[in-house]
Amino acid sequence: MSQRLQVLLPAQEYKQFRKVSKEQGLSLGEWVRVTLRQAVSRLSSQPADKKLEAIRKASRFSYPSGDIDQMLSEIEKGYLS
Repeated sequence: MSQRLQVLLPAQEYKQFRKVSKEQGLSLGEWVRVTLRQAVSRLSSQPADKKLEAIRKASRFSYPSGDIDQMLSEIEKGYLS
């Protein structure tokens, strides 16, 4: 089900947004929807970008590692104690 959103804009911004939407061949309403979706996408991808950067940074180093079964066993023992 669709919901209605009312946004009040100064006349100058309204004219600017309307012009940009027409240049892109979109109605103002569709341009607003597309722009809002892009904003949400950028905001939600920031944490992933930060995580990927941390992984890239960590992968430059050589850390000691052990047998996976031994490591899991030690982790479990840590939870139990």
